[in-house]
Amino acid sequence: MDGVSVPDAERRLRIDLAAAFRMVARLGLDDLIYNHISVRVPGAEGQFLINPYGLLFSELTASDLVRIDVEGNKLCDSPHAVNLAGFIIHSAIHGARDDAVCVLHTHSDSLVAVSALPEGLLPLSQFAMWFHRRLAWHDYEGVAIDADERGRLVRDLGPHRAMLMRNHGILTIGRTVGEAFMLLYYAERAARIQLKAQSAAGGRPLVLPPEEVCEKAARQFWEQQGDIRIPGEREWPALLRDLDRADPGYRS
Repeated sequence: MDGVSVPDAERRLRIDLAAAFRMVARLGLDDLIYNHISVRVPGAEGQFLINPYGLLFSELTASDLVRIDVEGNKLCDSPHAVNLAGFIIHSAIHGARDDAVCVLHTHSDSLVAVSALPEGLLPLSQFAMWFHRRLAWHDYEGVAIDADERGRLVRDLGPHRAMLMRNHGILTIGRTVGEAFMLLYYAERAARIQLKAQSAAGGRPLVLPPEEVCEKAARQFWEQQGDIRIPGEREWPALLRDLDRADPGYRS
């Protein structure tokens, strides 16, 4: 990271976070300079790294990340500001959940579309089983720039690791950057499959697995039964290798 001197633990997290931005962009799930991903700074109470306002996900590097606290104070020498909505959303979750090492928020077309359906995300695919009865919901309140929305975001998220925000997008949290990213990936695949199935059905009933099967699959995932592991544990190193082959510049 050119010109940035940081402890090794923070450096590794900066690289992981920069990689997540690049991967979200490669999947086409970014929104120009908007949306945000953050990661808690190890050993620094109430501090986290977040993307600077004005950079595309596809160009962001580890040294570009801005260090702020849960009150919104910038704690590094950066010429960039931080998106206010990003601060509101991420400070709320980081401040309330000790397990929220990484907080990810996007506005992908598929997930916004599913968030607007009365039935929400249906258990139509194995991807969707990650979220069966384990998905939080937060009603749209306008652009998230009002500080008092933070309490409602935390309340609605509850113990879950993913939350659909009605008419807005998705929020995922992870104990690692890889976990937050993979939960986004699973949710996006689930949403795309659902929209395709609903379109193909043309109003005809869709085939849903029985409730007990959906619950069994969800428990298999979340309890890491068999050889299932925490999201990102296996995938993230492979994704980093792939990104390094394509464009290692994110590490700078």
